Amino acid sequence: MYPINPYFKNNPYVYHPYDPQQIYEQHVMYHDSRQQPISGQATWTEGGQLTKCGIPWSDNLYMTAAVGENSPYQCGQTLQIIYPVTGRSILVEVVDQVSGFPDNRLNLHRRVFETLGANPQQGVIDIQILPVSQMEQQQWGRYLLEITQTAYPGYNVTEYSFAGKTEESASQTRETYEYTLQSTQETITVRASVVYNPNNNRVISFDINKV
Repeated sequence: MYPINPYFKNNPYVYHPYDPQQIYEQHVMYHDSRQQPISGQATWTEGGQLTKCGIPWSDNLYMTAAVGENSPYQCGQTLQIIYPVTGRSILVEVVDQVSGFPDNRLNLHRRVFETLGANPQQGVIDIQILPVSQMEQQQWGRYLLEITQTAYPGYNVTEYSFAGKTEESASQTRETYEYTLQSTQETITVRASVVYNPNNNRVISFDINKV
């Protein structure tokens, strides 16, 4: 198990024992067979102080985006953005809405745009959008996904599933997920668990093991 840095205890999206930016520079390509990516376009922005969703652009390590006011994507929803040119894929959080945007256009924070491997001078890029399923939106599943992706450099997360939830005490709950990782040479399964306090949503510990 790994101890938790108290500075990050209140934010399960932020904490892990590695460089935060590196988790998004990995090729996070897990899939949901019930959904197909939607072709669209993306522009970029530096964000602003206020958002129509009431969620700051700095949330989720600036891996954030705005959608059209009539978009099917809702405030706080997680989207997987795929940039076919580089093959990179990033999970972003919807934090704002833009008037006049079509349903398949996103305004990404500049950090997302650059992490995808796009040059801001391009202005507009073609992307694919995949709404993340309800299971994948569980905060602890995403939390452990990012840690697992970073803990196994050279591997891509191709699939994961919810393995179970146990209430160990009134102040400790354990959630476990299994992740399928693939490299150029092999496919492995990793089981990851997080123990947190359900009363304040603070992480107590986590562990990762190859099955």
